[in-house]
Amino acid sequence: MVFQLAQVVPWGRSFADYVGMFGLTDEDLGRSVLDCAGGPASFNATMHRQGQRVISCDPIYQFSAEEIAQRIDETCPTIVAGLHENHDWFVWSEAIPTPEALGECRLAAMGEFLADFPQGAIEGRYLVAELPSLPFADRAFELAISSHLLFTYTAQLSLEFHQAAIAELLRVADEVRIFPLLTNFTTERSPYVQPAIDALTAQGFRVEIVPTVYEFQRGGNELLRVWRDRLG
Repeated sequence: MVFQLAQVVPWGRSFADYVGMFGLTDEDLGRSVLDCAGGPASFNATMHRQGQRVISCDPIYQFSAEEIAQRIDETCPTIVAGLHENHDWFVWSEAIPTPEALGECRLAAMGEFLADFPQGAIEGRYLVAELPSLPFADRAFELAISSHLLFTYTAQLSLEFHQAAIAELLRVADEVRIFPLLTNFTTERSPYVQPAIDALTAQGFRVEIVPTVYEFQRGGNELLRVWRDRLG
């Protein structure tokens, strides 16, 4: 099936969001990092400015910055409206008190991405690729992070897809962190989380559910952390 930009609802998060979502330490930020699927987040742009190593991959990167920007403009009002409709499912704060305030934060992050994307694509920091098959060598990265794809889209992506995707992330990275563990627009943990943990544990991987300081979806303050220790 041909990937269509019209299928995508771009919603990029900031560097600070990434640090909170994935519990990233200074040591983590100094490792070689894969962000999959990175979407229009500003994480790569900020990491590059700091002299750190990160590659972001996403099928959306086959489109131009102008095309992605147009899609952001088309979908942002719909997202904000959805946040209003499901207001009680989210944690609002003094920093982000309303859906409109969140929209402004996300647009700022996506603006950083759009400014960085053309040159970053030339430099190979943004690559067109998608799970469950990535164009990287075994153990090409020390850390792979993935937000708001696996478990989030439980209704759209099968358990088999999730298991294959996690296996692929473990092929290319020594450690994998996935956030959040909730199904999209709910406060419920995905029913795929425990089967995924059971399968990984049976294969000898070290697996933990780790609390995070970041919480926007109510109850969405945990990540899945997996190490490929068994592979030496």
